Amino acid sequence: MSDEGTAALTYVFRVRFRLDSAAGVETDPREFETTVRVTPPPPGEEGWLLFRDALWRGEVNDERHARDLAASWLDAPVVSCSFAELRADEASLDALREAVAADLDAFNADSVREVLHKYFGSAIRVEPTDS
Repeated sequence: MSDEGTAALTYVFRVRFRLDSAAGVETDPREFETTVRVTPPPPGEEGWLLFRDALWRGEVNDERHARDLAASWLDAPVVSCSFAELRADEASLDALREAVAADLDAFNADSVREVLHKYFGSAIRVEPTDS
């Protein structure tokens, strides 16, 4: 998708999880918040449609599904999961745009811009490419 040394697409989530401890063991605090960064497969590969399956207008589209996803990433019980942003360099974002453009009908949209707005809202941050 992109040359080595450039940033890939990265989904950023804010996740609150808890520790489950054995009987007779207490933790304080029991819940923690963390930032989770997920690098999806390149556009076109299995799993690349995480945004379509999990987001709507820059928010998670199903809180339970988002918690289940985050729990699988962390291997911990998740209390809450919210989407923060998509981070990408220009080349990675272009690759995403091209993949979306190749199948606009699958997104029920007339343009790539419409698709990106439908799922990411304004939560896309383009980062400079490392030179």
